[in-house]
Amino acid sequence: MPEEIRARQRTGVGVGLLMTLVLAAVLLSTLPDDDNQQNSGDCIPHTVGSWSTDDRITAEFARYGDDATRADDWTGGDGTHSVRLPDGRLLWLFSDTYLGQVHRPPNPVGESYAWRDGTAPLVRNSAVLMDEGRLQATLPAPLFPDPGPNQWRWPVAARVEPRSPGSSEQVLRVLLWVRTAGSAPWIYGVPTATEVATLSLPDLRVESVVEVLDQRLVQDPSRRVLFGTTLVEKGGWTYVFGGDDGQAASRPASQAYVARVPEGGLGDPAAWEYWDGSGWAARARPGAVLGDGRRTGVGSAFSVVRVGGTYVLFTMAAGARGLTTVTSYWACSPTGPWHGPAKDFTPSLPPGQVAAYNPQVHPELGGDGRLVLSYDVNWLEATGAAAQLNRNVSLYRPRFVTLRLTPAR
Repeated sequence: MPEEIRARQRTGVGVGLLMTLVLAAVLLSTLPDDDNQQNSGDCIPHTVGSWSTDDRITAEFARYGDDATRADDWTGGDGTHSVRLPDGRLLWLFSDTYLGQVHRPPNPVGESYAWRDGTAPLVRNSAVLMDEGRLQATLPAPLFPDPGPNQWRWPVAARVEPRSPGSSEQVLRVLLWVRTAGSAPWIYGVPTATEVATLSLPDLRVESVVEVLDQRLVQDPSRRVLFGTTLVEKGGWTYVFGGDDGQAASRPASQAYVARVPEGGLGDPAAWEYWDGSGWAARARPGAVLGDGRRTGVGSAFSVVRVGGTYVLFTMAAGARGLTTVTSYWACSPTGPWHGPAKDFTPSLPPGQVAAYNPQVHPELGGDGRLVLSYDVNWLEATGAAAQLNRNVSLYRPRFVTLRLTPAR
């Protein structure tokens, strides 16, 4: 290729890149800043007015998990998140997942529980497709391979967005938590990094995984922040909430944090901004928006939903009550101030030494003033937990409740 042609091409690329950067800056400057809307007239206090068990969705996961006609699919998992795909299907994302087959009761010790063989595979993440309210298939698991030795990826919140700002092509972005094997108190892994995976649509092929925030330089693992437990959209921004691992360090509650990304920018680490306590910054140390580490704060995972001009956050309660009790907070802005905790409720739990955790709202399943919320269940004692979960497969599966919010008095 003649040198003058190559020079013109290089110049054209440079001008195009410059124009793209200028346009992006203009778009960012014109996006409404939701944090200045704290006194919006449609923001009013909200609390849980009523709740009831949602047996239909809970039973659907039991049906699918117990189906013995499938040889290597989802039979139980936690870290329950969901996202509606453009073709109407609902994708369910899970963290640690049991595959294999489920056997009818009685189990090997004579109990009337459906059970799973102790050799059943355990993978770090999985995805299950639902269509018209019925679970259909498990994608090849794990969907997201381990990033390195003694490390794994847990998927959290996800959303469909433009491949790039302004693009007509849509992709699925999935937030991932990277954890590294550790010793007590880090028996569930040391927080390591937040990543974003891009999946093609409609075939859900993993195209790429990029690291957004590396936390390995934060010396105290309990202060490391992983983002993506929940996403909220408003005014051209995606607000990404996260938390630290304060509870692993025996604090009664962890603290909540928030970042933001312009629509279409989740997969671009340079587009992320973090609330530092007084403003948005590109790489500053995030500042907590909720939690004093004692009476107020969040569990290891929580969920935020926007109701009109009000943001409502659901989490397990602080302290020992966090093993059984869901509470809520409200705010007029993602950055707070957050008010609460508000009215608690205690969802049903199966018998035994079990705990509830990871309350997540699924907007795709609600409507007409209803919110559908899932919570996960696990055996309390880490030692021997796998044996308990295998002898009664119903334990390690999501359960669902339907909520109605009401203005708080």
